[in-house]
Amino acid sequence: MKHALVTGSSRGIGRAIALELARRGFALAVHYARGEAAAREVAAEAERLGAPKVAVLGADLSQKEAAAELVARTHTELGGLDVLVNNAGITRDGLLIRMKDDDWDAVLETNLSAVFRLTREAVKRMMKARWGRIVNVASVVGLMGNPGQANYVAAKAGLIGFTKTIAKEYGGRGITANAVAPGFIESDMTAALPEKVQQEYLSAIPTGRFGKPEEVAGLVAFLASDAAAYINGQTIAIDGGLYPH
Repeated sequence: MKHALVTGSSRGIGRAIALELARRGFALAVHYARGEAAAREVAAEAERLGAPKVAVLGADLSQKEAAAELVARTHTELGGLDVLVNNAGITRDGLLIRMKDDDWDAVLETNLSAVFRLTREAVKRMMKARWGRIVNVASVVGLMGNPGQANYVAAKAGLIGFTKTIAKEYGGRGITANAVAPGFIESDMTAALPEKVQQEYLSAIPTGRFGKPEEVAGLVAFLASDAAAYINGQTIAIDGGLYPH
């Protein structure tokens, strides 16, 4: 039995990842920052889908001490930690000249610095087992840039570089690190966009549709499996061809 922690798994892509891992028999830690009720719903569904053990863990990852505590609690509650999916993230969008220092700091702290701290703690435990999977949820904008998101893009681009370094440092110890870079994915946010804006986005996507959270989840679950043991240090875009590279 493998044990997985998925950060930010009370909704959206994180929720889909958690449920896909549950289907595949992983013991699961469902993490939330504020949405405890939603996280408990995910946990109940994960148990229904076959997860042998599920823990619901709250943590504010913008606080430096939270990462070590979350990893330790995961290990205690589940009995191990083999897979870390760094999915939690926030946005504070705005054009560069209007972006406040607090907006920059908040996004970098949660989307990048917290990943560093979580991964540092998780790798210590994975090295003892000589097996581990780190999967970082980046974004296609970390590859292509995006106006109005200098902070978010910087964090996601940093996450991609961080992934490559972890892969080189720990690949020889049975630990792989990879990133997925979703494009436009169906969510409450995309559903709330005006029809005209949705059509503009869709016109740029060769497949002509937004992606589904479950499609991202399937890719993450594969990277977390034994079948992906020779995939390391890669960033895989899942964006319908929006940004071929």
